[in-house]
Order: sequence, then structure tokens, then C-alpha cells
Amino acid sequence: MLNPPDPVEMIGGLLLSAAVALVGYRREALSGSGVAGAILSGSLIFGLGGWEWGLLLIAFFISSSILSHYRAEEKRALAEKFAKGHRRDLVQALANAGVGMGLAVGHPFWPHPLLYVACAGAMAAVNADTWATEVGVLSRRPPRLISTGRPVEVGTSGGVTGLGLVVSVAGAAFIGLMGGGATLLRGEASIVAAAVLGGAVAGGLGGSLFDSLLGATVQAIYWCDPCGKETERRVHRCGAVTRQVRGLRWLGNDAVNFIASVVGAAVAAVIGSILLGGTVLVPFSY
Repeated sequence: MLNPPDPVEMIGGLLLSAAVALVGYRREALSGSGVAGAILSGSLIFGLGGWEWGLLLIAFFISSSILSHYRAEEKRALAEKFAKGHRRDLVQALANAGVGMGLAVGHPFWPHPLLYVACAGAMAAVNADTWATEVGVLSRRPPRLISTGRPVEVGTSGGVTGLGLVVSVAGAAFIGLMGGGATLLRGEASIVAAAVLGGAVAGGLGGSLFDSLLGATVQAIYWCDPCGKETERRVHRCGAVTRQVRGLRWLGNDAVNFIASVVGAAVAAVIGSILLGGTVLVPFSY
């Protein structure tokens, strides 16, 4: 049964996402194209899902933006390894929020809380990965490649640390707590809030680990000959064109992030289905 979106929420979502995007641009968390991506994703998620859906996106954006500036000087030397800087562009915005957008579009047609659980899992996955990256690189212990366990340089794709794993769980739990709290404020049963929290933690951690696994095995990695350094960039920060040394050329960092969010949503949906008693075909009054 179609549950048409509220025009007031659609307009509110547009205005709120535009305001957040403008602040993000001024704080150098978004590029010009990233502003467009933030407005598009925010308008759809907030307008079609509701304020509690938009809350997940805002929680991810604000917390990850704050952490990107945390001890930024110490992390500046690692920027050359990453595909992009801390200013998110259009593709990054859509890669991080694309799954949530798709679920929000489906919400008017099937207003079941399981979609919100899946959205929480998707956002928890990208949040967990971002938190782990921003804080994990500051670990005093060298990272180890998730696929083989061998020590690698800080910032290497697929490298994980104990600190990063702990922070990853914290990032997923943060999204889960925000989503679970919003569910309770809506007056839903506590089991629904538990499904959101449990789904977000499991989906966030699962998606983040899968992101690392892809980074260690099939993500495209390049080498800059003039600098003698590994990078995710096709054109290094020095301006030199890099050469691919491993991975699939089409599988860049943005694609990896999107796939990880799909995994996060899927894991969360499974956990949510179990906690909700498997009643996935009976829509709730959501």
C-alpha cells in the first residue's frame, strides 16, 4: 500500500539538507559538487523516510567531519595514500548515502521498520569505516593486512589495527544509538529499537571489515614512480600519472565504500529480521 510522502517533510528535508551542506562547505567538509550530493541525498532520505532517517545521515556526516579534522596535522602526511581528501565530492556523497537513498525511495511503498534497520546498517558501515580510518591511522602499533596478517605501512588499503577495530564498533554503535533512540521517540516498541541498534552494530562492523577486505584484495592500487609511494590515486598529489600495481581498475575507493554499505544494510536486515521474529512481510505502523 502506497504511503505518500508528506510535502512538508519533503520541503523540510530540502531546506535542512541545504543548510547542513552549506555549513559543510564552509567548514571544508564538502566540495562544490559535494554540496549537490548532500542536498540530493538529504532531501530524499529526510523527505521520503522521515526525520529519523535524516538523523542517521546527519549523525554520520557531522561525526565523520569532526573526526577528519581531529589531529589533522599528524594525518596530513598520509593524505597522499588516500584517493581523496577530507572534502567529500558528489561521488563520495552518493557512495556513502546511496543505499540509504534507495531504501528511502522504497519506504513509501513498503513502510516497514526493516527498511529503517537496513538504512541504519548502511550508514553504520560507512560511519564505522570512516571512524576507523580517521582514528586508526593514529595507532602506535603498525597495521596488519586483514587478508594475510602481515604488517604494512600506515594508511595502506586493507590495513587494520586494534584501535581501528574498537573505534569501528564505536562508530557503528553511535549510529545504532541515534537510530534506536529516534525509534523510541516515535513511540515504537522497544524490540524495534533493539533491532535498529543490533542491526547497526552488526552491519556497521561487518560492512567496515568487508571494506578492508576489498581494500586488501581487489581494490585498485597504484604506484607513483617519481615519489616511490603507493596510493589510491590515478594521478598522484605530485602531479605524476601513477601505474596500477594490483586490484581491479574499475574498483576504486568510492565503489568499495558503496559495496560496504550494501553489505552493512544486508547484515542489519538479517539481524533485524531475527529480532523482529521473522515477520518481514507484515508492515508495521511505521
